[in-house]
Amino acid sequence: MKKDQLLTRRRLLIAGTGAVGAAATAGVLTAVTGDGPAGPVPASGPQARRPLGSSAYRLQPLTGYGPPQAAPRRTLVRREPLLRVSGRGRTMVLTFDDGPDPRYTPDILDTLAEYDVRAMFFVCGEMAADSKELLARMADEGHVVGNHTWSHPLLTRLTRRQIRSQMERTCDVIEEACGERPEWFRAPYGAWNRAAFQLGAELGMEPLAWTLDTLDWTSPGIRTIVNRVENGAAPGVVVLAHDAGGDRSQSVRALRRYLPELLDSGYHITVPRRHYA
Repeated sequence: MKKDQLLTRRRLLIAGTGAVGAAATAGVLTAVTGDGPAGPVPASGPQARRPLGSSAYRLQPLTGYGPPQAAPRRTLVRREPLLRVSGRGRTMVLTFDDGPDPRYTPDILDTLAEYDVRAMFFVCGEMAADSKELLARMADEGHVVGNHTWSHPLLTRLTRRQIRSQMERTCDVIEEACGERPEWFRAPYGAWNRAAFQLGAELGMEPLAWTLDTLDWTSPGIRTIVNRVENGAAPGVVVLAHDAGGDRSQSVRALRRYLPELLDSGYHITVPRRHYA
């Protein structure tokens, strides 16, 4: 073979290799940048699809990420407060108003903890603001912390704006101490009106009154308080007692006597659950 023929064949091989390399480089650039000639891309198999452009993936929805969208919870506006609770068997609820008070509330919490019982505490904002650690303890031990207004006024004598302020300020204190806003409220003196029901519902709270009043705030004597609770005990009953607002030593000592007797009689002391619309 002549020398000029060898040179010609070498030039052809080099030219062919360069063409293949250029085509491969163009393909890589097209896959990364989206630039390149328009037209169909050769399929690599029977199920191969036309690849998306580099920015097309940004338009595809991402599924499986983020929390599910829950329907907003709605609180009904009631015309009267709840007086009893529903539950299986001999279920009762213990509630304590007007606190917290560092002189009496810790003793009540200790007694409840001794018998592994949960209760409800309807707190006043001006009392709670100075005893947030007691509110935190209530929440940590599984008790329900409810709203009993800021300064325990007669709501029926207040304007709507004043009622909202009383409720909202107390909600803020409870949230700060417990980590969540209250779901229940109780009107001082049991004095309810339309504005209280409406504003309470707007703030996400249900109104809870009581079935059995111990009248412990009158200091009638420990035995009298105990008798009232035991004689009035029945399924669904909500008991009203106090842990603040005056000398509540009788309330503390009465609880130590009637709570174990209720449990021995087969009563299940618990807290109510909310039912949202």
